[in-house]
Amino acid sequence: MRRRLAAALIVPALMLTAACGGGDDAAKKKDASASPSDSASQPPAAPKPVSDASPMPTIAGDADKKPTITIPKGDPSGKFVVKTLTAGTGPEVKKDDLAVTKYTGKIWKSGKDLAGSYDKGGAPQVIPAGSQTYIPAFSEAVLGQKVGARVLVVAPPAAAFGAAGKQELGVSGTDNLVFVLDVDSVMPKKVDGTQASIPSDLPQIKADKEEAATITVPKNDPPKKLVDQVLIEGKGDEVKSGQTVYMQYSGATWKPNEGLPQAKLFDTSWKTGAPFSTVIGQGQVIEGWDKGLVGKKVGSRVLLVIPPEQGYKDKAQGADIPANSTLVFVVDILGAV
Repeated sequence: MRRRLAAALIVPALMLTAACGGGDDAAKKKDASASPSDSASQPPAAPKPVSDASPMPTIAGDADKKPTITIPKGDPSGKFVVKTLTAGTGPEVKKDDLAVTKYTGKIWKSGKDLAGSYDKGGAPQVIPAGSQTYIPAFSEAVLGQKVGARVLVVAPPAAAFGAAGKQELGVSGTDNLVFVLDVDSVMPKKVDGTQASIPSDLPQIKADKEEAATITVPKNDPPKKLVDQVLIEGKGDEVKSGQTVYMQYSGATWKPNEGLPQAKLFDTSWKTGAPFSTVIGQGQVIEGWDKGLVGKKVGSRVLLVIPPEQGYKDKAQGADIPANSTLVFVVDILGAV
């Protein structure tokens, strides 16, 4: 099982598979309102969506502000409904595109609100369109929409969390869910630019494809202090402490891979189909990430070499991360809000 970057890792809210695996202690500390990830290896088989059914919720509110969802009396149709309320004018979201989306949700039967992007502490959801790593209520709903669209979704269990439901959200296995999705933009899958040269005594990085990076660790002792070298300088705003940051990353340990042609990765966001997101600078990830990424610009690629005292210290994290490990990460900063 892949290990967490921190004891309290926030994963994208409606993913069916976690962005990073973790131990039992880490799992107990997840915030249920922000982290309803599911350990199921396969999502439920969703029915084909239709554009309308009766009865239907009504939606009020201005674009790019939290909508008001009013649930009608009576039971839902049981159909998976994806209805475009406002057609976007931007690029079309194609299969496997990363759609940056703000969402609001309710449980049909109880009328209970689900914590969403417009609520305090909420953040946009980055959804891989058409991907099976997300609930179909999201991944299928954004597919084919244009940037700027507002979409109403009515999701029976088969298009949401299946028969198991999602206890930490108060969603049972029979609950129909209602979402309104605002499609804001399409996020790049990696950063672009010419990568700067790297000193020979530091790990060499190859990350020019839309896949996990190749890391080669040199045959020498690791640096004793944190290395946060910018390999590609982004053109976006500087990342600030407290922001939610969206990243692609690959990670390896130094000593077990020292001198090998290619390091064995202990984790990579590329396995999930979506970028990893977390609040940065607030102790929700290991210290080396907080210190090494705050202040870097969106659109940057950063090489992090993290000494043990800013990583997992003297605690092993499974066979691939021995105690007192120096960690090596290459991180593409895709966005920050």
